[in-house]
Amino acid sequence: MTANVLAAKTRVFDQWAPNYDWLFTTVFYQAVHQRLLSYVNLPKDSPAAVLDIGCGTGKLLNRLASQFPQLQGTGLDLSPEMLRQARQRNSHRPRLIFVQGASEAMPFADNQFQAAFSTISFLHYPDPQQVFLEIGRVLKPGGQFHLVDYTTFLELGTQHNIAGLGGQMYFYSPQQRKTLAANAGLICNAHHSLLGPVLLSIFQKPNLSY
Repeated sequence: MTANVLAAKTRVFDQWAPNYDWLFTTVFYQAVHQRLLSYVNLPKDSPAAVLDIGCGTGKLLNRLASQFPQLQGTGLDLSPEMLRQARQRNSHRPRLIFVQGASEAMPFADNQFQAAFSTISFLHYPDPQQVFLEIGRVLKPGGQFHLVDYTTFLELGTQHNIAGLGGQMYFYSPQQRKTLAANAGLICNAHHSLLGPVLLSIFQKPNLSY
């Protein structure tokens, strides 16, 4: 069932990709990204390996690369057409690369990234716990995961069928996000409201103890 859902969403985003960055999404994501970047703490004078999950056309990674000159970024997305757009618009070669793959089974090594981001993509994942487990696996000890998505303040997550977006979307309360993270060995540092119902949650992988 999960494979069928992901295949349906991939087809939708492949079709949407050429026109994805139209006026509304450009203005909306610019506002969200600007607010998100004010909470991001990465070194500016040393390399940092960063992952953007569900990267779409690569706008967030390009903005991160502009703000952090030593950043080495990897974008992950299921949609070949979204990735084609991202590669065409990559203004920070070779510091940014874009890879096709599923967030539930990331094609990356353990402890590979210093930071990970998911911006308005987590709502599409039918198996959120598996995605969190993968994030916990690929983050370095001490690394942070920035989850930006619509939220609900109900204790039970809500599901919505949205025409044209490949089926159900899932919204999670702050407590549900915290629980998903804890099950993957991540600690919740903070929640920040970015824009209306769009909530940033920052999680951290504990440092190794000796």
